[in-house]
Amino acid sequence: MSALTLAARDSATMTRRQLKRLIRYPSMTVQLVITPVIILLLFVYVFGGTLGNGLTHGGGGGGGRHAYINYVVPGILLMAVATAATGTAVMAATDMTEGIIARFRTMRISRASVLTGHVIGAVIQQLLGIAVVIAVAVAIGFRPNATPLEWAAAAGLLALFALAVTWLAVALGIKSPTPESASNAPMPLVFLPFLGSGFVPTDSMPTLLRWFAQYQPFTPIMETLRGLLLGTHIGNNAAIATAWCITIGAASYLWAKHTYNKA
Repeated sequence: MSALTLAARDSATMTRRQLKRLIRYPSMTVQLVITPVIILLLFVYVFGGTLGNGLTHGGGGGGGRHAYINYVVPGILLMAVATAATGTAVMAATDMTEGIIARFRTMRISRASVLTGHVIGAVIQQLLGIAVVIAVAVAIGFRPNATPLEWAAAAGLLALFALAVTWLAVALGIKSPTPESASNAPMPLVFLPFLGSGFVPTDSMPTLLRWFAQYQPFTPIMETLRGLLLGTHIGNNAAIATAWCITIGAASYLWAKHTYNKA
């Protein structure tokens, strides 16, 4: 059996391990889905009327709550991925601190498969969470006008973003000394949609904050999703979003691999 075949087989085994863990402890998955749904409902029904009237774009006509729900959904989708990263970091830290990794190292398995299992299992969890958020959004008035090809492109971008964020979460989890500290490490990711174009247009922000919002990685991803799903202008945001995802994913993979091999 070749090294590549062995790695693929072991990665599939570790992915099943992660999926069984998610099934065994569904409360974590439910919590990670409920958080972005609650934020979606809060902003749409509490702030949506006022914030929607101030929008100059966002894929919905007439202002008000209808315009705002179309505007805010891309930011909520990225928040759902970032929220799930917390659980991924905790599980990675738990494996590193409870001795299971030491046991795996005594077995004839691919070293990379342990990390790959965490990543694939988490990405599957995140994509399922995204589907739930979209379903709730559609139920309360989200009306995308995307073609099947645009939906496929949006799904691909979300999957690429989820992969990048998950590798970052795994790296943070491995680096954390305890699962408790790992639960706090990815928290800044949850707030980046607020500090970008996730909830209000960046041109409404003060100068310094507007500069940060325009150049941080989440903003081009959200603008690309809006363009794909709602027909707003994308410009060069798609290329920037893809570059950010690849850069974050590659750097996080190398960091996670280096930290794991040193542990």
